[in-house]
Amino acid sequence: MSAQTPHIPLIVSVDDHVVEPPHVWERWLPERHRERAPRIERKGLAGMRHVGGGTYELQFDDDAPKADCWVFEGQVYPHKRHVAAVGFERDDMTLSPITYEEMRPGCYEPKARVEDMLMNHVEASVSFPTFPRFCGQTFLETDDRELGMACVLAYNDWMVDEWCGDSDGHLVPLAIIPLWDVDAAAAEVRRNAARGVHAVCFSEIPPHLGLPSIHSGAWDPLFAACAETATVVCMHIGSSSKMPATSADAPVAVAATLSFGNAMASMSDFLFSGVLVRFPDLRLAYSEGQIGWIPYILERADDVWQEHRAWGEVRHIVPEPPSSYYYRQIFGCFFRDQHGLSSLEEVGVDNITFETDYPHTDSTWPHTKEVAEKMFSGLDDDTIHKIVRGNAIRMLSLDLT
Repeated sequence: MSAQTPHIPLIVSVDDHVVEPPHVWERWLPERHRERAPRIERKGLAGMRHVGGGTYELQFDDDAPKADCWVFEGQVYPHKRHVAAVGFERDDMTLSPITYEEMRPGCYEPKARVEDMLMNHVEASVSFPTFPRFCGQTFLETDDRELGMACVLAYNDWMVDEWCGDSDGHLVPLAIIPLWDVDAAAAEVRRNAARGVHAVCFSEIPPHLGLPSIHSGAWDPLFAACAETATVVCMHIGSSSKMPATSADAPVAVAATLSFGNAMASMSDFLFSGVLVRFPDLRLAYSEGQIGWIPYILERADDVWQEHRAWGEVRHIVPEPPSSYYYRQIFGCFFRDQHGLSSLEEVGVDNITFETDYPHTDSTWPHTKEVAEKMFSGLDDDTIHKIVRGNAIRMLSLDLT
């Protein structure tokens, strides 16, 4: 007798992505900045090789296949098929140029996105940036801080008022911040929280971006603002622009397999930083990091705290076992992780959330419900509800029944 198919309630996906439409900064920037706004140009792309951390070697040729490219501050950022992969066959999800006309409209049109969500059994979705990168580090790299700040504000205004504005709550806003100015970042968190935004992007390992570490105390004004406004700090894999790698000539599949490594390192950082002690209402989310690694890191962190906290320099700043702060304040995120689900007691049924990763190559769209039914077979209804919906509603302060 076959196992009964589990009931999957409507899903709240905490990690999807938006391919920003061409007009974002030309429409939303103040007029004095529009001449230097990020803009789309169509270019022939003869070669593209990923060299790590979101960096590519590019070869342009007018006669080559066309890519729609963001052009900003002398840099060119082409759209790639594997980033707008939904609708293509698996073996066609390649590192190759793509134009907006070749993408599925749900990549960049909010109405089409909601339609694709609903056909995929998804009620609400959080979308990470594409051109600004996963925590807005594109604007960190500009020398003109006034322009960078204007681009951050324009993106957030577009995100709130246009991308999410008419979606009837199906699209959940996720803000970016000016990473170079912590006080301005805290102010931007508060500005957006006042209009219902309760999620912000942050880098999993800020020093990889040339920024202060979380141990320095430099980020405390930001963490205070997030704690005060119930804004969850969302750290996507790759938001440090440096992914785990073994060698320059290893296939990208090696880095993809190790992609959880930065989330693992970042969580270890936070558990021993004292940040979660000082800000007990702060919530962290590790987006697309998966969850199967979490039980061992918690075990190891607790063991280090128990045996080595004196010479390990954390005796005075972490008064309780590190795992206690994880269970109180941290969320993991996954889309396919059978091992993690087999370790639910250690991972914490109240600490995990679900995603579809639309429109990337990892996306389970349009079969997310079927994937969930297979993965969650044998789990009770209350547990499934928490994983695919309830925990995300609580984490994001959503008003969903």
